[in-house]
Amino acid sequence: MRSTKELFDAVAAELRKVFVGQEELVSTTLVALFSGGHVLIESLPGMGKTLFVRTLGKVLGCKFGRIQFTADLMPSDITGAPLLDMRTQEFRFRPGPVFTQLLLADEINRAPAKTHAALLEIMQEYRVTVDGQTHPIERPFLVLATQNPIESEGTYNLPEAQLDRFMFKVVVDYPSEQEEEEILVLHSRQIDVNREMESNIQTVTSPEEIMAATAAGGQIHVEPELVKYINRIVRQTRVWPSFHLGASPRAGLALMQGARTLAAFRGRDYATPDDVVDIALPALRHRVIMTAEAEVEGLKVDDELRQLLRSIEVPRGAAA
Repeated sequence: MRSTKELFDAVAAELRKVFVGQEELVSTTLVALFSGGHVLIESLPGMGKTLFVRTLGKVLGCKFGRIQFTADLMPSDITGAPLLDMRTQEFRFRPGPVFTQLLLADEINRAPAKTHAALLEIMQEYRVTVDGQTHPIERPFLVLATQNPIESEGTYNLPEAQLDRFMFKVVVDYPSEQEEEEILVLHSRQIDVNREMESNIQTVTSPEEIMAATAAGGQIHVEPELVKYINRIVRQTRVWPSFHLGASPRAGLALMQGARTLAAFRGRDYATPDDVVDIALPALRHRVIMTAEAEVEGLKVDDELRQLLRSIEVPRGAAA
């Protein structure tokens, strides 16, 4: 069996054939996938999210699905519902689009709260229950939910308790000048994307190998000093003057699991403080709430989190 590092390198190399830049999105999504988590993406339209998830599905050998969230989307539109079979005169369950492995939940904040709740329950439980019947979701199962930070008309903000269900939040910004030039060269030739994927993108792994690597990631060693360091980071968010609300214990679990997976991606069997710091912003930025005064002053969540990380002493022996 390949090492997790070899697996990560192979997947990343294939993705770069069609997806330019956005290193945080690529690495954080793969960390979430191999840690059994989900990702919330804050991004403007037209930044290549659908292309990214489709390419990822092909590379991983996983099924890909997409749900466009709208104001009239009902929970049964996601989960599926029983339909009457006219031949047998019996109700049969028709699976909804959530029965996939990589799910792009586009503009999740446009749907009402009960639809959010239906998806978030599936994310947690990996199963759908309809009319007392339980239908398991095939693993691996990764939800990439997007929200537009600009348009607020006709949207329903995700409550803090639901945001906490996402392992990471990634902010996708505009590409650099060089990256945007590469995008123009790569995707302006009127080539059919489906044909391009069939001919140019290789499937380099399988759901079974992903699940085996995920299980192996749980064996990555974390020193007691590093556990204390993670705990100090999370607890410090609760007393940081710019934050009205700090991170929950689930944030500490995300940092632990993320650091283990990142260490495996880097070819190590132990986690270090660098692994924790590299995953800290995506793991924490959606779990803290700024005070009204800090928002009036124009302070940014990421800048405050960086300051918080600098204020905590890094354990010296944690990489041993």
